[in-house]
Amino acid sequence: MSRRFVTLDVFTGDVFAGNPLAVVLDAEGLDDDGMQAIAREFNLSETVFVLPPTEPRQRADIRIFTPVRELPFAGHPTVGTAVLLALMDGTDGAGAVAFGLKEKVGIVPCVVEVESGTKGAARFRLPRLPFTWGEGKEASDCAWGLGLDPTEIGFDRHVPSRHSAGVAYDLVPVASLDALARARPQGEPFEKAFGDSDHPAAYVYARVPDAADLRFRARMFGPGMGIVEDPATGSAAASFAGALMQCEPLGDGEHNIVIEQGFEMGRPSIISLQMVIKDGALVSAEIGGQAVMVSRGELL
Repeated sequence: MSRRFVTLDVFTGDVFAGNPLAVVLDAEGLDDDGMQAIAREFNLSETVFVLPPTEPRQRADIRIFTPVRELPFAGHPTVGTAVLLALMDGTDGAGAVAFGLKEKVGIVPCVVEVESGTKGAARFRLPRLPFTWGEGKEASDCAWGLGLDPTEIGFDRHVPSRHSAGVAYDLVPVASLDALARARPQGEPFEKAFGDSDHPAAYVYARVPDAADLRFRARMFGPGMGIVEDPATGSAAASFAGALMQCEPLGDGEHNIVIEQGFEMGRPSIISLQMVIKDGALVSAEIGGQAVMVSRGELL
């Protein structure tokens, strides 16, 4: 049975930037092994499989695979798939369309604005707010695992932390963009530092100095999942909201944060994170960005 697929670049409006994504349509009849084999063939950070909705109110059920494992939730697959489905459906001139995508983590509400025949922007509300899943690693362990000096770990009130909004991450602040650019997974030291997780991955971030807005730059390393480095990681940005609640002096109200990622890889990506805080607690958060179609084809 042949199956259609589309590739998109996500968290960018330009082709050959952002984070590449493969979306396999007509995925009915594929079992877990079949989906994993196709994801391994595409060899992108994630591949999405679109299935008919099991609940009539939702647009589709989707499953998300890295080259080596399935994920319960991921950001750039959600944004890219939402944009693609809106492009396929047409919007009849509507300014925005809203629908739900059912992922392993639950229903993810999405809003999409179609910008052209091949491009759009989507945002989604986090189906699960970030929570602390463990105590942050020592600065020396983080430095050893990333090839940095311990004095380069942390800035302002930011210290290593562990948060999840459906996918667990070690969040590691570093003192400068230079330190961020030099960070590299160090094989066994990286595994020893971050390997005690069912999703061993380090989200390393720094503040962008002199920015007019609240802006950070990040890199995500997950070699144990077949992702040496990811150009843009929405699920990590969702977890990052937890680190911001812990370490950044945010007050009540709406906060709009810009996250740059993929610049060191030559795949610049821009992720928007909106957080709403009430009475000192995070009550909602949204992730957003653009996506553009790059190719379409058929799996034979």
